[in-house]
Amino acid sequence: MTTRRRVVVVGAGITGLTAAFTLATNRPDLEVVVLEASKRVGGKILTTPFAGRPVDCGADAFLARVPEALDLCRELGLDTILTAPAQKSAYVWVNGGLSRLPSGLVLGVPTDLEALAASGIVSADGIARAAQDLTRTEWIDSANGDDPNGVDDQSVGHLIRARLGDEVHEKLVSPLLSGVNAGDADHLSLAAGAAQIAVAARKSPSLISALREQTAAAQTNPDAPVFHGIPVGTQTLTDLLLARLTQADVPVHLSCPVTDLSRNGNGWLLTTPLGPVAADELILTTPAAPTARLLDAVAPATASDLGSVEYASAAMVTLAVSKKDLGVPLDASGFLVAQTDPLPTLTACSWASAKWAHLDDPEVAILRVSAGKHGDTHALELDDPPLVEALSVDLATTMGIDAPPIAWRVTRWIDGLPQYRPGHPGRVAQWRAGVASDAPGIHLAGAAYDGLGLPACVRQGRQAAAAIS
Repeated sequence: MTTRRRVVVVGAGITGLTAAFTLATNRPDLEVVVLEASKRVGGKILTTPFAGRPVDCGADAFLARVPEALDLCRELGLDTILTAPAQKSAYVWVNGGLSRLPSGLVLGVPTDLEALAASGIVSADGIARAAQDLTRTEWIDSANGDDPNGVDDQSVGHLIRARLGDEVHEKLVSPLLSGVNAGDADHLSLAAGAAQIAVAARKSPSLISALREQTAAAQTNPDAPVFHGIPVGTQTLTDLLLARLTQADVPVHLSCPVTDLSRNGNGWLLTTPLGPVAADELILTTPAAPTARLLDAVAPATASDLGSVEYASAAMVTLAVSKKDLGVPLDASGFLVAQTDPLPTLTACSWASAKWAHLDDPEVAILRVSAGKHGDTHALELDDPPLVEALSVDLATTMGIDAPPIAWRVTRWIDGLPQYRPGHPGRVAQWRAGVASDAPGIHLAGAAYDGLGLPACVRQGRQAAAAIS
């Protein structure tokens, strides 16, 4: 009798679950085992009841134009219940008030300067500075065809400030992209953190012109949703993956951290609370620091560099507020905060019950408020009640809410968001090459490498599964 080769997946977030599910579905010749350090699967995907409805504590949507997450939902039978945001616009807290973001933005970069001027967000001087981009005939940065690595080696802030000016960056691009990973867009890798802009930046000295062409080429259905959500909560996706793994007799061991990794002939031996676990190949989907610790003895050079990846911590505070206490109409999906107008604690606010029809209530509004960013631990150092009080002050400033919330919930994501520095994709390639050379049979996947968000993590899980021999 031939013994099946064993693949162990370390980490049961969306990346690890997708990798295991893909292997269980397509590779009956393999034995698949999943090891998860925490008490549940899903990682940063979590949905719990709040104000009588299932409300996400982390990601509540995924990009519709990127196929991986949508394809996975189809495979699991979730595509029939997907929904789209009821509100397509958003505000930014800027110039001391809430201003609606203009149409024509691509990751915050304006492609319609008339709409931008009408919004009042950017000054006349800022508009004139941005308009210089339209007549530019020579590259003023390294993002051109003569230097294909130039995009990778610069930050979002460097490119946007050079092409369109400081004001566009600080009032439009930075609020969006800094908020995605609780970081600073002036230090965010363009290629890793804003690939759509990076592609356009290579095509033309005028970023606005290139993005206009890019948008026109991709515009097949103007009414198609930009995002999808799951009305019963994003956790339904990871719960279904777990159920499918259980049906396929794939063991998923919870509260089972891997504390050591060593060679075992041509394979690997993992130290766990279950005892030694042997594997022919491994997929490591854990964050950079624990992955580096596991690799230290088998791929020390890679481990050293991987361990230097910085992470940000953030809090997601969910509030239920009486609608009669609101000082502004909830006629958008929420608001961002401009770099020029920072608030003491709040970094962004999603008007969840306006954004999603399934969360709407005639009397109560549900808000999802973000706090904390890389290099600023003030919010995370507060206990839950003081944190809610501090955010309430910011909501009084921005939304005129003077009454205390009816209910609140604090979810803390400690070291939850990797920071992609300029040159990140090149370093990822070096890490994978180093592991392939020093520790063949180990595969790296997850948010530390090729992007945040469900589609990026699902794609990495699929790719890791495909790399198994």
